[in-house]
Order: sequence, then C-alpha cells, then structure tokens
Amino acid sequence: MSRSVRRDVALLLLGLVAGAGALYTLQDRPPSVAASKAAESRHGKDGHGEKEGHAEGAVELTDAKLAAADIGLETAGPEKLRQKLRLNGLIQPNQETIVQVSPRYPGIVRELHKRLGDTVNKGDVLAVVESNQSLTAYEIKAPIAGTVVDRQAALGEYVSEQKPTFVVADLSTLWVDLSVYRRDFSKVRIGDEVLIDPEDGGAAIRGKVLYVSPIGAADTQSALARVVIPNDGLRLRPGLFAVGTIVLAEKPVDLAVRTSALQSVDSRTVVFVRNGDAFEPRDVELGERDKEWAEVLFGLMPGDIYAAKNSFVVKAELAKGSASHEH
Repeated sequence: MSRSVRRDVALLLLGLVAGAGALYTLQDRPPSVAASKAAESRHGKDGHGEKEGHAEGAVELTDAKLAAADIGLETAGPEKLRQKLRLNGLIQPNQETIVQVSPRYPGIVRELHKRLGDTVNKGDVLAVVESNQSLTAYEIKAPIAGTVVDRQAALGEYVSEQKPTFVVADLSTLWVDLSVYRRDFSKVRIGDEVLIDPEDGGAAIRGKVLYVSPIGAADTQSALARVVIPNDGLRLRPGLFAVGTIVLAEKPVDLAVRTSALQSVDSRTVVFVRNGDAFEPRDVELGERDKEWAEVLFGLMPGDIYAAKNSFVVKAELAKGSASHEH
C-alpha cells in the first residue's frame, strides 16, 4: 500500500471516530436552552406551574348558596319560540253533563238523603216524597253520577214536577268561556288547543276550543270561545276565573335561553354560565324571542349550564365583587 493510500485510510478512520463521539455527545448532553424555556412556559419559572382560576369577573357560588338564593339552573339547547294569544275566561259547568231532577208526582218531602255538594252515584236516593194523589211514598233517585250542585227542597215542603228539586252535575269535565276581542276574532278557531291556567300554582290544563259564538256581547264587546277541559280530582270549580293561552305559531331555533336569564352589565347583554362553582358573564347576541325564550346567535354553546331563575342575584354578587376590588 502506498504512503498516500495509508494517509487517506488513516484520515477516514479518524473522521469516523470523531463522528461517533459527536453523536454520543448530542444524545447525552443537557436539554437545550429552547427546551428549558418551553418547560418554563408550561410550569412557570419557579417550577410549580401556573395557578388555575376562573375568568376575570366570575362570581363563585356554591350549591348551598344557589339553594339559599333560589337560583334555578338550566341547560342551553334547542327550543321553540311561540306566538301566543292570552284570553281571560270563566269556568262553567259542562251543560251537557247537568241533569235537573224533578218529582214524578206532586207531594210532600218526607225524607232528604242528599245535601248540596254531596257526591252521588247513579241510582242513589236523593229524597222520598209522599204523593198527594195516592198518599204513597216514592223515591227520587240520581239519574247520573256526579255532584249535587243545587237543591230546592226541604223537609215537609210541597214539591211538584213544575220545578226541579235537585240539580246533579258531572264535574269531571268543565267548560271555560273565554272572551275574544274583535282584533283576535280571526285567530281563534274550533279545534284549537288551549292551555288553561287555573292560577292555583299548578300545571296548566290542556283543552280544545269546542265552540266559537257568531254573536258578540254588547257589554264586553267580545265574543265567546268555549273550551272543554278535564277536571281530574275536581281541581277546578265553576264560577272561578281562569286564563287561556292559544299557541298561534311555532318556530324552532337551534339555541335558546330563558328570558329571565338575560341581564345587562355595563350596557352589554349577558348570560351567567356556570363553570365549576363560579358563574361567568358571557356576552350574547340575540335573535328572535317570545315571552319565555330568547334565541342565542352567538356567545353560548349547546350544553352550557346557566342561571335561568333569579339570575339577578348573580348580577348583584358580581357588582359586590367589583365594588370591593375598587376599594
């Protein structure tokens, strides 16, 4: 082998040894400055990490505080906006289930078995009358099951077929006579579903428009729309006022919140969204609305839990926190 060839081989071996050393050095040296800075940005310069917290302006309220303030929570999601017509009405007995009971023959009342307000079954004896003609006694019986809503008889009193002695009504269904003003005549039709609010704090009762009067009342300048409703448990009583609501139109929206959730903060419309034990004010852009729901175009996501009832309490707590920071 010539001297030049031996020199080239020696240089090649030297380069390979140097390269291996360089590779070993790169794999085992301490982290670079860039890596150290990245770690600092994740964990903080003191090595303990960034302190977790809520967004600025959040109000912390525990479950106990929520219950004490009666703050109701709901979940944002799709809803239907409804155009509604509210009508005042009067609860009436269903005239198709009322029976007037008169004696078959004139005579004297010898026994009274039922009083006003009593519940009767079909065939129950209401009274016993002694006939003036035959001087024999006969029974007046209930022709239907129901409630005695009127009694025009007393012991020893003369009664005849000319005047009802008892009135028995089946109150399991009732009529609600709603007053419809002329501007709304075209909006109310037979068969329309109506929600009747008996204003007793309970759920509304569903019924349907059975009859719409073609004649108006001179004293009220309104027309009558009659709704038939069930009266489970005799919850309603004839003679009381009620409110009926007819849904005229519905529009589905992708995202909506209760109108009671909307609050104004620094001239911005916000909804307080729950995040852990805190509520954060979220600026929202609204679309259409009805009396109960408001469409949200921007600012919330489906599934967000928000303060729907008594949200003004959260706003008041936010104002307290802002005042304390200023001082």
